[in-house]
Amino acid sequence: MDIFKRIILNMNIKKINLNHSLIFFLFCNIFSLIIYKINNLNISPLFCLLLILTIGVSHGSLDHVKGRKLFNILKINQISIFYFLYILTAILVTIIWIILPSISLMIFLFVAAFHFGKEDTQFLISGNSYFKQLLFFLKGLLIIFAPMYFHFDETISIFKFLLVESEIFYTILEFIEVSKILSIGIFLSTLSSVYLIIIKFEIKKSLIFLDLFSILILNYYLLPLVAFTIYFCFLHSIRHSITLIYEINKNDFKNGLKVFIIKALPLTILTSFFCLFGIYLLNNSYDLNSSILKMIFIGLASLTFPHILLEYFLEKNEK
Repeated sequence: MDIFKRIILNMNIKKINLNHSLIFFLFCNIFSLIIYKINNLNISPLFCLLLILTIGVSHGSLDHVKGRKLFNILKINQISIFYFLYILTAILVTIIWIILPSISLMIFLFVAAFHFGKEDTQFLISGNSYFKQLLFFLKGLLIIFAPMYFHFDETISIFKFLLVESEIFYTILEFIEVSKILSIGIFLSTLSSVYLIIIKFEIKKSLIFLDLFSILILNYYLLPLVAFTIYFCFLHSIRHSITLIYEINKNDFKNGLKVFIIKALPLTILTSFFCLFGIYLLNNSYDLNSSILKMIFIGLASLTFPHILLEYFLEKNEK
């Protein structure tokens, strides 16, 4: 019976995510075209930050619930240990970024590529082989390579805002651009998407192509920060939230959504408070836009690493 329920649940998630990908694809076309035609329309980094602090951050705001679940599996009663380790990891990532920004950025980009590729796709793919992990990584590389391919100079300017001043780092990036590695990376990412679709093909897997085209459209028409914000909030975060809502209530999506919002609200508000406080402190040394960019990407890195570690240990111990 549990297997049957899991199959039905997976089918429902696939159906909702297919509709979500279709709506997101249409939205990307319309929104990008409007922004492209209105050349003078400048989307503020502050607006991007507000979207990330609400819609974006909320998809990880149930990590404390997952932490309790992991500790129950490990038979650890002191949940305070989880909070301590989670916060400590986030702080350590921030400190390491300040000390070694170039290395931290490179590690973050590769980890983010795998994370995005896996979380956006794994509900469609059965099994967890090393080859499929590689396909997830290659698929996620599109998020990293597309803005560099279409807007290389603007992407580099963002990196410079993130405390990265190493000439060697930028020399490597320039070599990557000149040597057509970006084109090869996008081609491999597309190829991995094709392979993921044809593995046990079903029509619902076509959403992988819709997502791929949406990301390319966003990065072709929009500047890197705006393109990433739209992707992160309205594709990646909402997709992950859909899975969480179904885990809360498999039979009533609307009720699950209400419970999800209630559970996600405290940690979302707390995270937003610390981010805004951080911007206030940074604004004493940098201008507002620079402070916002630092908080968005360094802040996301500090939250992404403990989030990914939690997902890994929970998945491993559940099995």
